[in-house]
Amino acid sequence: MPEGDTVYQTARRLDAALGGGTVTRFELRVPQAATADLRGETVHGVASRGKHLLHRIGTWTLHSHLKMEGEWHVYRRGERWRAPGFRARAVIGATAPDGTEYETVGFDLAEIKLVPSAAEEELVGYLGPDPLSDDWDPAEAVRRLAADPRPVHVALQDQRSIAGFGNEYANEILFVRGILPTTPATDVDAAPLVDLGARMIRANRDRVDRTFTGDARRGFTTWVYGREGRPCRRCGTLIRRGGLGADPTRERIVFWCPNCQR
Repeated sequence: MPEGDTVYQTARRLDAALGGGTVTRFELRVPQAATADLRGETVHGVASRGKHLLHRIGTWTLHSHLKMEGEWHVYRRGERWRAPGFRARAVIGATAPDGTEYETVGFDLAEIKLVPSAAEEELVGYLGPDPLSDDWDPAEAVRRLAADPRPVHVALQDQRSIAGFGNEYANEILFVRGILPTTPATDVDAAPLVDLGARMIRANRDRVDRTFTGDARRGFTTWVYGREGRPCRRCGTLIRRGGLGADPTRERIVFWCPNCQR
């Protein structure tokens, strides 16, 4: 599943193409919004909120979520799409202020909703602070995380506490802090954990390839994620793999070093 930094980069690309432009094509290929037509409206901007994307067009907000498979592409008008058309769930074309014509396409989007911008908070207002937003509130993020009695690996991914962290970030943050994933979040010093996570995701938001180790070479970007059975980069102990989740339907793969994380 794309994490907050990936969604942030997607919003930035979409905003660069559409922001300030006039909509020339607007197609939502989902039954509940198939008749919507915002042609002629101005795109005020495209922003991310955690893992959510918000197109603000005229007096409307188009909300989309990438989930596991979704992605947005940006094309010049007439350019061939890099994915088959039957996978497209949204198409937004616009003429930029400089006259350039763009076409953006959302493929395999899991969630699409069009609501009046005044109702935008009804869709994303439940989210916790976002470390990539201008109004990032670390104290509130610490308060929410520290009050969660569940395993800290689960608590870190709860978007109601902190918006943007997914499974890869949870695994890497806990390794660097030396915390066993099953430790209740109420037993963890939440402030340095939140600070580390914010610094990690901010460092990755401008990178083409995400890295937690500082090494962008293939196979060297993570400390524990995806490395089960391989030696820990710190101590040489073999990395283990397990599963944790808020419930059986939301279980995620957990990686940890049994020596470095206790």
